Amino acid sequence: MANHQDETRAAYDGVVELYASLFAGRLEAQPFARAMIGTFAELVRATGNLRAADVGCGPGHLTAMLHELGLDAFGLDLSPGMVDHARRAHPALRFQEARMESLPIEDGALGGVLAHYSTIHTPPEELPELLAEQVRVLAPGGLLLVSFFGTDGPEPIRFDHKVAPAYSWPTDRLAELLADAGLVPFARLLHDPASERGFLDAHLLARRS
Repeated sequence: MANHQDETRAAYDGVVELYASLFAGRLEAQPFARAMIGTFAELVRATGNLRAADVGCGPGHLTAMLHELGLDAFGLDLSPGMVDHARRAHPALRFQEARMESLPIEDGALGGVLAHYSTIHTPPEELPELLAEQVRVLAPGGLLLVSFFGTDGPEPIRFDHKVAPAYSWPTDRLAELLADAGLVPFARLLHDPASERGFLDAHLLARRS
């Protein structure tokens, strides 16, 4: 796992300012993603546990959005360059460098975890470990929103993402992985196209049982 993560970290460290300029305001043109994040925040607030982690937070724009939606949100990212940018862009919020398979969070502490296209670089055989870690830090009844590139095919598809190699997933397959990890998937949103490759934009919302 270390090799591909080291490569991904280095790749994102090399494009921090460009990435932030391209994506920090992108949700303004993505009403479906905004709606899912808003729903996620509303459901987390309803649990009474407002602590939420934006895992793979990048430049911190979605951490700030979760904060504006009433959550005690903080951001975690593999890339120290992204964490540094997020701290400068959002000085009132908390950001920390961390690996997704080893989150610096105590067991059952969070009301919500947001994984917005942050699992896409993880090889399929390693994804269950990441999902198990996200379940570990969620309190019972806590929410996970995972967004990813979806495909209609039967298997995950590796593709050349502009920053680092990535994978698209059949939505049913990823929902099964969430269930295997101890979550109850209860809502999904698919729309297309996400890119010139023809992948779907996919969002799965699940609750810890």
